[in-house]
Amino acid sequence: MNDKSQQKKGEEEGGQKTVAPDMLIKHPLQNTWTLWFFKIESNRSWEDCQVEIASFNTVEDFWALYNHIEPASRLKVGCDYSMFKQGIKPMWEDEHNCRGGRWLINLNKQQRSTELDNFWMEVLLLMIGESFEEHSDEVCGAVVNVRGKGDKIGVWTADAKKNDSILKIGQVLKVRLNIPRQVSIGFQAHTDTMLKSGSTAKNRFTV
Repeated sequence: MNDKSQQKKGEEEGGQKTVAPDMLIKHPLQNTWTLWFFKIESNRSWEDCQVEIASFNTVEDFWALYNHIEPASRLKVGCDYSMFKQGIKPMWEDEHNCRGGRWLINLNKQQRSTELDNFWMEVLLLMIGESFEEHSDEVCGAVVNVRGKGDKIGVWTADAKKNDSILKIGQVLKVRLNIPRQVSIGFQAHTDTMLKSGSTAKNRFTV
């Protein structure tokens, strides 16, 4: 009997099941997440311009995807990346988002080359690592908008009335992104943003 046969026989006798080696080293996430890419095209609707790239549910598969795509800072102006829990589309109208809002981080043009990629990666890690603790269930996803006037990162939450969760998420964001104390970030309800242009919607909370 060769070594492999002896190993198989021993496993059968011991009642053990073999596990694929790659599954032994992968670290499962609490949620499955989906990455989306947006590029406006004149002959397509806004929703049709949202393209689902891939979904993942392990730490290793996240890094395999993240390292395979262009960093946010190299996207063309007008493009977005979005990462949301599986089953949630990156749009206000989605039933999971419509009653919620977003913490909005505004970056100037100079920050695209210095801070945008680090901020975006940190936001993704906060989400997939459930780093908002018991408030992580309130997080739907995040969007990075690359724009000519300045880029934006938004962290979307499910219910704009859950004040305690919203404030905690904002506080964790500010600390983990090392945003200076004198620089405020604001939370806007999607309903407020829909009624006005995004830049003039009133902040319901600031940290």
